[in-house]
Amino acid sequence: MLELQNISKSFGGLKATQNVSVNFPEGSLNAVIGPNGAGKTTLFNQITGRLTPDSGKVMFDGQNLVGRSSLSVTRAGVVRAFQVAALFPTLTVRESLAAAVTSRRKGSWEMFGRFPSLTAEKRAEEIAEMLGMEDRLHVVSKELSHGDQKLLDIGLALALDPKVLLMDEPTAGMGPDERWRMIDKVHALWKSQNLTIVFIEHDMDIVFKIAQTIHVLCYGALLASGTADEIRANQEVIDAYLGSDHHTVRDGKEVRA
Repeated sequence: MLELQNISKSFGGLKATQNVSVNFPEGSLNAVIGPNGAGKTTLFNQITGRLTPDSGKVMFDGQNLVGRSSLSVTRAGVVRAFQVAALFPTLTVRESLAAAVTSRRKGSWEMFGRFPSLTAEKRAEEIAEMLGMEDRLHVVSKELSHGDQKLLDIGLALALDPKVLLMDEPTAGMGPDERWRMIDKVHALWKSQNLTIVFIEHDMDIVFKIAQTIHVLCYGALLASGTADEIRANQEVIDAYLGSDHHTVRDGKEVRA
């Protein structure tokens, strides 16, 4: 589905990504982790067309996305939800989602003006129900809680009919309870919609609970890929990121890594 082939990007003498090769199979749930400055957001920017790699390919459904605009990548089916929610602050949840649905179906960012179509409104209601926001359709976006604003941002991404959904720290800025509610929504969404999801996350409890495959970046290079148990037990990952206080599983027992 989505495959990165030897992606590299430098800014002067800084190597932001170094020959990163990763495969995200169709319908998979993937986490990208690593220390601050590891190249995670730069990697997302190269996938979505916000940055052009110096070398390498971003293959999606057999086509190389490198050199295409962000809008073209979105139309192809690779859509991103941002760390800081990008909303229409003065529109209600219903109006915001209907606007995004309309922009997708018109093949441009043109919005519906004041009166959305019944089809767009129906799809907006379906997306709100998916996210558990059907009781907040009338609420103006800027008046939503932080967690609900992040959910709405994911809803705007869903309105663009993605095949691959990239999420940059979906739980950033949330308290513990709100964080777990968010990740439960993400997991349910993945199961019900058959999406390929790739998310950046710093909360390792969340990563280890839901990700099928975890990819670890360090200094722009891919350090390791594997399941939660494999990453927990990887000494290079422990040394570079997890730290010695992190727990791992050996011989069926949880011990300190």
